[in-house]
Amino acid sequence: MRKISAVIIAMNEEDNLGRCLDSIKWVDEIIVIDSGSTDRTREIALKAGARVYEIEWKGFGEAKRYGVSKAEGEWILSLDADEEMTPGVIEEIQAIIRDGATLPAYYMPRRTMFLGRWISHCGWYPDRVMRLFLRSRANFNEATVHEKVIFEGTAGYLRNEIRHYSYPTLEHYLRKFNRYTTLGAEEAYRSGKKGGWFALLVKPPAAFFKHYIARQGFRDGWEGFVISVLSCAAVFVKYAKLKDMKRKNQER
Repeated sequence: MRKISAVIIAMNEEDNLGRCLDSIKWVDEIIVIDSGSTDRTREIALKAGARVYEIEWKGFGEAKRYGVSKAEGEWILSLDADEEMTPGVIEEIQAIIRDGATLPAYYMPRRTMFLGRWISHCGWYPDRVMRLFLRSRANFNEATVHEKVIFEGTAGYLRNEIRHYSYPTLEHYLRKFNRYTTLGAEEAYRSGKKGGWFALLVKPPAAFFKHYIARQGFRDGWEGFVISVLSCAAVFVKYAKLKDMKRKNQER
């Protein structure tokens, strides 16, 4: 049977990493890419038998590419530390490897927990993410945020989901909110986006409409409403930060 390597990027993930590692005990090797954790992340990874590599953080794409470069397996299972494999998706992956599948990569649905509730709408489910690919035929791009797996050919789609324990509290969400809006603004700045008044005035309410109405976030109750409002705010803050970056550059 062809070998499979699990690659996980992590920073201060002691609350999540153990659950993730428990769900991938069946793989041939586990690689954890740590970007400066100050908690028990490294200890937990080593106790689970993972190989741990310390890196200086330069973005999601580069961190994941580094992890892939350290893998020895023919197949790569790329996970975030706050994700968990379910028994159904494990069986599907094992069947793919056992049967000698030739597709270069596979998407799988991902269900996210927000403030203690599994979200089924808001555009959050099915959040199909590419988590399995052949190392010889695919790899991550170097995007700082919103990294993607680049491959040639046709991808497959798995039926069973993985679980994403991303936002247990609003405080946790807002910590990520600041980081991701900054990364998004920096990426927009590098790509030459204007970030003018149109983006600030039109795109945030459009984001709320998309999540709450078009993608039926109202069916997820209070949590769906909060997600939609915060998505609106995230768009506004990203473009406000972009506008501020351009102002500072002009002053220099």
